[in-house]
Amino acid sequence: MRTRNLLLLCLALAGCPSSQPKAPLPDPATPPPTSTATAPVKDPHFVLKTSIRPPFPEGTERAEFAMGCFWGAEKRFWSLPGVTTTAVGYTGGNVPDPSYEQVCTHTTGHAETVLVVFDPKKTTYEALLKAFWEGHDPTQGDRQGPDVGTQYRSMIFTFSDAQKKAAEDSRAAFQKELTKAGYPAITTGIEPAREFYYAEEYHQQYLAKNPNGYCGHGGTGVSCPVGVMK
Repeated sequence: MRTRNLLLLCLALAGCPSSQPKAPLPDPATPPPTSTATAPVKDPHFVLKTSIRPPFPEGTERAEFAMGCFWGAEKRFWSLPGVTTTAVGYTGGNVPDPSYEQVCTHTTGHAETVLVVFDPKKTTYEALLKAFWEGHDPTQGDRQGPDVGTQYRSMIFTFSDAQKKAAEDSRAAFQKELTKAGYPAITTGIEPAREFYYAEEYHQQYLAKNPNGYCGHGGTGVSCPVGVMK
C-alpha cells in the first residue's frame, strides 16, 4: 500500500493522523472547534509565476475540485494547457479559516480542495472534469487510497448552473464506464462553491517545491468520455 513520503515529518508538523475511520460530516448545529488563523500565502505561483489570489485575469473562470490529498491534485491541474493558476485550500465545511491541524481532526467538514483558474479560450471546463475523474478513484467515499477521512472525499464545487450541469453529465457518463469495468457507484458530491480558505504556505505547489514528496493519487485506469474541445 502506498504511504506518504516523509509521513512522519507531516505528522510531526501537522498533527494529522495517517488514517481515520470513516466519519459523518459534522452537524452544522454543533459548535465547531475554535478556529485559528492560517499563515499568509505568498504570491506568485511557484510554477506558473501567476497570482494565486484574486482578482484573476479578465475572461478567466474558476473551478474547484476535491480528490484526496491536495498536493498531487494541484500538480495535475497546473500541468494542464489553459490553466492560468492553481491553489490549494479548504472548503465545504463549517469552520471559518481553518488550520490544517483542525481539518485533520475530521470535525470541520472541510475537504482538501484545489482552486483552478482557467482560460475558456484555451481549454474547457469539461477538460478539467476529465482530468478530475481520471486522476483519482471517485468510488471510495471518505478516502483516497491510504488517506482516510472526510477531508479526502471526492467533491466538485461549481460556480454556475452550466458547471453544475457539466459536472452532473460527466459523472453519469463516467459511471457507465466504471460500471463496465466492475467499479461500484461513484460517491462524488456536486455542490455550489462556498468560501475557499487558502491552505498554509508550505502546502501551496508542494510537489514543485518537494519533487520527491508524497503523492497519493492513482486513477482507476478507466477513460472518462468527456473533455473534447468544442
